Amino acid sequence: MTAILIYAVILLGVLGAAIGSFLNVVVYRVPQGLSIVHPPSACPACGHAIRARDNVPVLSWLVLRGKCRDCRAPISARYPLVESGTAVFFVLVGWWELAGLIENPVSMISTATAVSVALSLAAFLYLAALSIALALIDLDVHRLPNKIVLPAYVVGAVLLGSAALITGDYDRLIGAGIGLAALWLAYFLMAILYPGGMGFGDVKLAGVLGLFLGWLGWGPLIVGSFAAFLLGGVFAVGLLVTRQVTRKGGIPFGPWMLLGAWVGIFAGDTLWSSYLALFGLA
Repeated sequence: MTAILIYAVILLGVLGAAIGSFLNVVVYRVPQGLSIVHPPSACPACGHAIRARDNVPVLSWLVLRGKCRDCRAPISARYPLVESGTAVFFVLVGWWELAGLIENPVSMISTATAVSVALSLAAFLYLAALSIALALIDLDVHRLPNKIVLPAYVVGAVLLGSAALITGDYDRLIGAGIGLAALWLAYFLMAILYPGGMGFGDVKLAGVLGLFLGWLGWGPLIVGSFAAFLLGGVFAVGLLVTRQVTRKGGIPFGPWMLLGAWVGIFAGDTLWSSYLALFGLA
């Protein structure tokens, strides 16, 4: 099982690099209302279409030394960073999802469990890709496009709902529903009461994150929710102290919502258990 896990994680890294290449297109085109399919990728300086051999994630940028083959215009280092970052992210998600199976012989893993884990893995890989795209877009244009956020409700519900139904884990379904409703409502109220500090893009994203966090349980949901405000608050204070922004300056909150959610996903159960134990509640 260990060997299978290692091979699976390596394949996820390769898949992540390829997805990262696609995310570069999404991040550039979606905010402008452009198709992510047509026209094919081209150099923004000279307009020449990118050749297939120059479209290999990370490697092509290194071979070309960060310059267009035709006009030698510089190619932003952001492209290989997104590709390699997505690869690493996919590896982390794969290891987090699959490591729990490592102690079990393959013959001891039921078909229902295997299918459920595969669906759950697909859901969280999707969330990882979505997180990178939305974080970068929000940093660039201070928006969280509906074209990316809204389909996540359907994808998340179908994949996670199917994973729970296959194993009969109905508590996860209830948790996902509660998480979605609770975070959406909390952010909606904040957007109404403090319109300058919270946008409705954040409200829509909150429901998606609540769906995923609630599916994992109360610990991830609570930790992931509060981590966003803790991390975002520390960052905002740092910018104010260094006078990078004023008190009225807008700071996109989407990236912190996403980062906080992943803290909840990866470490929510551990942190929540430690918190309860600290006060003698566990």
